[in-house]
Amino acid sequence: MNTSKLRILRSGALASAAALTLLATTACGGQSLSSANNSSAPAKDSSFTAAPAPEEDQAKSVIDGIKANPDLTAALPESVRSEGLKMTTSEGYPPMELFAKDGKTLIGVDPSLGRAIANKLGVKISINNEDFNSQIPGVTTGRYDMIMSSMTDNEQRRQTVTFVDYVKAGNGWVVKKGNPAGLGDPMTACGKTVAVVDNGSSLALAEGFDKDCKAAGKEGLKILKFAGDQDAILQVRNNRADAGINDYPVAAYRAQTSEGTLEAVAIEGDESPWGIAMKQDNKELINATQKALQELMADGSYAKILKAWNVEKMAIDTATINDGK
Repeated sequence: MNTSKLRILRSGALASAAALTLLATTACGGQSLSSANNSSAPAKDSSFTAAPAPEEDQAKSVIDGIKANPDLTAALPESVRSEGLKMTTSEGYPPMELFAKDGKTLIGVDPSLGRAIANKLGVKISINNEDFNSQIPGVTTGRYDMIMSSMTDNEQRRQTVTFVDYVKAGNGWVVKKGNPAGLGDPMTACGKTVAVVDNGSSLALAEGFDKDCKAAGKEGLKILKFAGDQDAILQVRNNRADAGINDYPVAAYRAQTSEGTLEAVAIEGDESPWGIAMKQDNKELINATQKALQELMADGSYAKILKAWNVEKMAIDTATINDGK
């Protein structure tokens, strides 16, 4: 599935009133990554690692070095202390969520941060792959404790769940290393050649930028349309296009896997917060999660995890609840 389709599936979720809560994309199966053993609160001087990361987790060394805060462990609901965190995500959106080479172990930015939070809280974690459309119902019914699945924190979803915001994200340019065309905000694209997926969200963005450029009296974009994202990115590699367009984390992943030939540049001005979604009345877990994430930000672990996945530009300074609203 190409990344533009993934974006359409995720962002198009609000269109279905029949769905319990406005979400859409695809995923399959569920896979627990924790052992069956329960965890008790560690001693204050313990180097206890509740949720060791799998070998293919690019932030493994950071995650495995995180020590628990016993005060946060004690503040958790008893069910989480005894059974561990039950987290759900939706595979298929690299680098945020993807399978390791074994086809079942979940890795990526969201699983990495989920394991880091679990270690700070001093509890085990199970990370389950779930259809995106089923995740909020899974939390509201108690099947899961939290969702970390590149989910935008917005007003409509806040009617059902409470978010602890953990990154911000918008769209990004995929450009040659060094950004020779000087892409940045949308107006920097005026007069440039941009390769996009035909009929995808990237085409809609490019067409919008083209109109803005012409309305400002500048030269419009030359838009090259292709059936798939890989074909579009190939035009950037071959110097036939100045840039491609993706969701920023996907652009960052394309750059990270390009053997140093590409880089990602955030398209300024369209970022929105992504949040860890939890049941609204689970105040103890919400507060503990916010504090754990803030401690990870303060001690540098959070930034190192994002950097390991090449998405450090998604970082925020404060773990707000519901975008501070």
